[in-house]
Amino acid sequence: MHLSFAAIVVAARPHGETAAIVRVLSEQYGLVAGYVAGARGRHLRPVLIPGNRVAAELSGRSDSQMPFLRLELVESRGPWLSEPLAAGAIAWVTTLTAAVLPERNAYPNIYSGLSATLDAICHAPSARGWLRAVIAFEALVLRELGYGGTAPPAEADLEALLQMFARLGVPLERYLLADRKGDAMAARAMLGERLEKLKP
Repeated sequence: MHLSFAAIVVAARPHGETAAIVRVLSEQYGLVAGYVAGARGRHLRPVLIPGNRVAAELSGRSDSQMPFLRLELVESRGPWLSEPLAAGAIAWVTTLTAAVLPERNAYPNIYSGLSATLDAICHAPSARGWLRAVIAFEALVLRELGYGGTAPPAEADLEALLQMFARLGVPLERYLLADRKGDAMAARAMLGERLEKLKP
């Protein structure tokens, strides 16, 4: 097996002394996990930041072994990790994606939605500009996985968006994260606390 594809890094977990198990989301193959050798080295550490766009190569000898994943950076989200709100939003949307999607099932709408949401987080002038995109992405994930979900209206103001964000936490926790909500909902709660500070 040998696959090459564009992807977005959504999770990286240390494995052994120097490697990592990395999950990436691609348009045609969905969520893909692979073993990345040397992941904690100076060269690869910045590549494995969740939210980064990468060129991925997946190769494996058998179905019983975890495939090897080689990643090359295309676009980094690193510059936004020093901004608490943007960093919290990137952490949440990538954590949600990694936690709820089954592996190797294509969800092209979620892939394009995640890509657009990350672009909004990184290029909107403030959180007021990207909060709608984050809520729309949560609603999209709920819809794609069969649980409904309504995107926010274009005319919604900050207060209405904050209320929608708070309400969407209930179906996300109940339907998608019931068995694995720890880290994922903690990331969302942290983002919610930071967003509340936007209130005048």
